[in-house]
Amino acid sequence: MIGVVRKGRRRAAAGVLLLVLLLCAGCSGDDGAAAVAEKTLAVTPPRPILRWMGPAFVRPVDRELVARCGKEVGIAIELLPAPANPVDRLGLYLQFLPAESDDIDLIDFDVVWSGTLAPHLLDLNPQLTAEERGQYFPIYLENNSVGEALVGLPQMGDVGLLYYRTDLLEKYGFEGPPDTWSELEEMAAVIQEGERGDNAEFWGYVWQGNVYEGLTVNALEWQASMGGGLIVDAEGRLALDDIAAGALDRAAAWVGEISPEAVTVFQEEDARWQFQNGNAAFMRNWPYAYGLGQAEDSPVRDRFGVTRMPKGDGAEARHASVVGGQQIGVSRYSRYKDAAADAAVCLTDARAQRRRALADGTPPGIAVLYGDEDVQARIPAAAQIAESLAEHAVARPAAMTSGHYTEISLVYFIEVNRVLTGEQDGANAVARVAEQVAAWVE
Repeated sequence: MIGVVRKGRRRAAAGVLLLVLLLCAGCSGDDGAAAVAEKTLAVTPPRPILRWMGPAFVRPVDRELVARCGKEVGIAIELLPAPANPVDRLGLYLQFLPAESDDIDLIDFDVVWSGTLAPHLLDLNPQLTAEERGQYFPIYLENNSVGEALVGLPQMGDVGLLYYRTDLLEKYGFEGPPDTWSELEEMAAVIQEGERGDNAEFWGYVWQGNVYEGLTVNALEWQASMGGGLIVDAEGRLALDDIAAGALDRAAAWVGEISPEAVTVFQEEDARWQFQNGNAAFMRNWPYAYGLGQAEDSPVRDRFGVTRMPKGDGAEARHASVVGGQQIGVSRYSRYKDAAADAAVCLTDARAQRRRALADGTPPGIAVLYGDEDVQARIPAAAQIAESLAEHAVARPAAMTSGHYTEISLVYFIEVNRVLTGEQDGANAVARVAEQVAAWVE
């Protein structure tokens, strides 16, 4: 829509200019026409510029990187804040990209939008050397590859982590954090029972169970960690099974036992406040919660740690942590494709991600940076984040769902929430999801 309007304005401006020239030529004689022609030739063409619809909240480090990369690629980069609400942001992208607008050259996009935006984004594979490809965690190259095209590069790393109260584990005689869900259930129950004597608001485990994308993240971790399938497999075929159904039933059993009834409406900040205020033994959340938990006024400061997400008990069980984060893509309709692609690489390379990490603690999406002493000092949970990204990372099925991920996830988290609230069991949820998404999968 932006592009259509802008092109219309250009045509209108050109028409007005032509009309002015003709009128002036007709009323001023040859000398007047020559003067107008001379002035017209003196007009300087607009300076090339790359427009990046970037972070919703622009930080000083963003402006710093834009300035550096603009100089390196030889074209200034203008940073345009995107809508903060993800729905609004995606909606805006789906207006100007299908219109083939050249107003925007680079875009920030969520890790789950790769399949949806792929038809409008440039393949960045030719832009990268083998060494440059190797710097990113493989899970992000996998997530951002749609068919043979690499449509985005990660600006950061983001992955699910288990937070635990170190002081309470010691108090109740546990040597370390749980490795399996069975161990978490046992520890959560013991600690909860002990703490309830002084704190009636205390719970064993908090997470995100509301009807939104965060529930998809949690549920996929449950399913994958117990050896079950995700919603669809790598070939885009439906991949829900009995193990997945059992994983949903297991999580539903936590509600009202080791997790509060209200967990079915919890999002990230609800879980964080419960944990950070000293009212939970364990929490599933993203790395951002670590720094907030270590704030000077935090009741749990220096009293918690993080580790990988638990696994199930069967032979096929594994640790599984879903990844998140922002990517940078290049519009196919950019007038300066080569420069925009160079800028995308510059804005996501090791120098840029190290600078972000040191500026505000943003975890990198590049493995080697986790061995940097300055990064480790700035991000105390660096080792745990790196382990989960390298060994336990799970991508949501965005790249292989032909642009239908948003609709599929919507169906999925609605049905999963109905299991958590006791309206149906896991088997019914799996069947209902399969029935509703059949038109979008092979």
